Amino acid sequence: MANIAIIGGGNLGTAIAQGLAKSKLAKPSAIIITRRNLSKIEHLKKEGFQLTVNNDEAIKKCRTVILCVQPKQLPGVLTEAAASLSDKHLLISTITGVSTEEIASHAKKKVSVVRAMPNTAIAIGQSMTCLCAKVGDEKHLPEVQKLFNGLGQTLIIEERLMKAATVLAASGVAFFMRYVRAATQGGIQMGFDADEAQLMAAQTAKGAASLLLASESHPEIEIDKVTTPEGCTIAGLNEMEHQGLSSALIKGIIASFEKINKIRT
Repeated sequence: MANIAIIGGGNLGTAIAQGLAKSKLAKPSAIIITRRNLSKIEHLKKEGFQLTVNNDEAIKKCRTVILCVQPKQLPGVLTEAAASLSDKHLLISTITGVSTEEIASHAKKKVSVVRAMPNTAIAIGQSMTCLCAKVGDEKHLPEVQKLFNGLGQTLIIEERLMKAATVLAASGVAFFMRYVRAATQGGIQMGFDADEAQLMAAQTAKGAASLLLASESHPEIEIDKVTTPEGCTIAGLNEMEHQGLSSALIKGIIASFEKINKIRT
């Protein structure tokens, strides 16, 4: 694979780089990561990645450019790199709330633009990544999908749904982490050590999700397999619902969606 530039070596950018290397989609030496303060990612040099503070330099060397900067940084990054961009470049943006058309307008060149919304599980090849392309650039979706399929699951969606995808899949990691933490605390209260309770909660969550993905069944079907008449599982489920579990989760997701719609149009 040709060199890949990752513009913005923050949490997501470094997770993508490590995921690409771990899945052998690209050698670390073929990945250039940029960041203004390289001291924060200096450890990546020991893993074989190329590091630089110069976005323009990175873009010159690579056809595929993955944008992982904050929305407010995008205009400056693309203005700086304008002279190096050409119609041979493929820009893959992970930037929340910035449309493909806006990215193309900042580039001021005829470049191909695809948006990708992964989550931080990409570092271990378990991301849920949603993809969409600028009108006329749909031909690049199979190439980008192949790249991200090596880092988890992918789904091609309409661009109007990208903010919702950010909430459900990217913010969703934090939502599920909060469940695992709460389950861990419950386990501690019942007598387990913290590390034992967390292992049990995390593996159980992984198993539950894997059941749905493997069987393509509905959650309620799997719930029915676990519940028995007058049993402890249904008692726990009913108490959780009485306390508003499903309602709280839905309200939290919608609150995040309303917030993301206010951050950027």
